[in-house]
Amino acid sequence: MFWRSILLLPTLVSASNWNWEQIDLERVDFPETFLWGTASSEYQISGAEKLPNCQWAEWEKKGDPAIKGGQTSGSAIEGWDRYKEDIALLKEMGLNSYRFSVDWSAIEPEEGYFDKEAIEHYLDVCKELKKNNIEPMITLHHFTHPIWFEEKGAFEKRENIDYFVRFAKFVFTELSNDVSLWCTMNEPTVIALMGYILGEFPPGKRGIFLAAEVLNNMLFAHVAVYKELKQMKNGDASQIGIVHSYLKFEPYSGWNPIEAMPCLFFTKNLHQTVMDFFKTGEFSSMFFQRESVPEAKESFDFFGLNYYSRPVIGMKFSLKEFLGPTCFPGEVMTDMPYPSYAEGFYDALIDCGTLGKPVYVTENGIADEKDDRRELFIKKYLYALSRAISDGVDVRGYFYWSLIDNFEWAEGWSMKFGLYECDLESKERVLRDGSKAYIEAVNRHNQSHELLEGLISC
Repeated sequence: MFWRSILLLPTLVSASNWNWEQIDLERVDFPETFLWGTASSEYQISGAEKLPNCQWAEWEKKGDPAIKGGQTSGSAIEGWDRYKEDIALLKEMGLNSYRFSVDWSAIEPEEGYFDKEAIEHYLDVCKELKKNNIEPMITLHHFTHPIWFEEKGAFEKRENIDYFVRFAKFVFTELSNDVSLWCTMNEPTVIALMGYILGEFPPGKRGIFLAAEVLNNMLFAHVAVYKELKQMKNGDASQIGIVHSYLKFEPYSGWNPIEAMPCLFFTKNLHQTVMDFFKTGEFSSMFFQRESVPEAKESFDFFGLNYYSRPVIGMKFSLKEFLGPTCFPGEVMTDMPYPSYAEGFYDALIDCGTLGKPVYVTENGIADEKDDRRELFIKKYLYALSRAISDGVDVRGYFYWSLIDNFEWAEGWSMKFGLYECDLESKERVLRDGSKAYIEAVNRHNQSHELLEGLISC
């Protein structure tokens, strides 16, 4: 294994680097029917007070260090109750799509009991979006599920998949008349990493073999949900996909095996395993017996890409830390432990394009509390996106993370991803200056195509 890893080192250090001084960031072009939006998850915008039957609400009770500083989500930004206000912000920005999650614990707080008021709420959200010409995209599992499901072992057990399929079919039956874009799961690899390797997400376990089994079961659950929903009313008219967190780790020093080995481990198990699953129909991680799932190759109508950066692992000569995140010289760090790296966004889009299905950028954004890097981040990443499209990748939409600052899981309230900041007492939403770059890009796109349509009609 060691010498095999050494031979693979060139694949870890082949990062792209563009000369940004020679690039015109205004030279971007997107398809006429392109979807411009933002993304959210229900728990992050509504919190434990609204969703007390969610396993994350229980996890919060552990306090620090489970959640940074012992912070709690509380009522978060009151996303559940202020959805009309937030949809108005989307419309004001010129956006035409919104990705959000339907929280399983709200719909089925007790096993077998489906809350009619909760599903009516989501129906109202969908209709309000449609009324404002905003296309809804629903995520069925965005890190959260009911406590009762967690107590059964959640996705640790293959037999529990049936509960998730039942929930998905119920939601699809109720909402598919108004929704044609569906994401089954958000970032299964992140759940495996954070919940079962690092232990920083519920259930807080640490075991690489169990993590591999959970990832396998979640991918299997996606295939099962896809097959069931496509057979239902509106199934043929719906586009159903999965959301993948694109994580290709790079060693700071390509020659250093102490850095390269963890990069190989994480890249294989948190990225390549998923790509191979959908390309070949085979699930194979370093710690799991190969399983053949031939249906996987045709189990998605689109591929959802969540991309923020590429993690860099370098040796730290410190008594407290030996390995840790870092960046290369000249790179700009975000508030999260990774740099801004638009070239990697382009590479990820090219890679996802090899799956042969349309791609949606289901998340991309920057944590930037000072708001001194957001504008340039947006311009560079949109340039990289436009370049990938011009080079042949069928990208159908882009969803910025996020519309408003929200509860960032184990990071609590410390990470400010929102285009809008939010006062946690008054809940007032205030647009950040750096966010205007996104609004301007969207408006330029809308105006250029309106002008083109006008010329054609003449």
